Amino acid sequence: MKIFGTRLREVRKSKKLTQQEVADFIGNKCNTISDWETGKNEPSLEKLIVLADFFEVSLDWLVGRDK
Repeated sequence: MKIFGTRLREVRKSKKLTQQEVADFIGNKCNTISDWETGKNEPSLEKLIVLADFFEVSLDWLVGRDK
């Protein structure tokens, strides 16, 4: 899910948030957000939904299923 990491970083930076701020909101460690953004790891479906709601984007967009 390489597109996910790219989009997560893109939307996080567009909202001027740090990885730590996102991690605090969703209850994860900062290095977890870094791992997601670099593609080292992937979030659970539950965390994907929380992220999409937090950033006010569609889940499809966040995971690269938009056209």
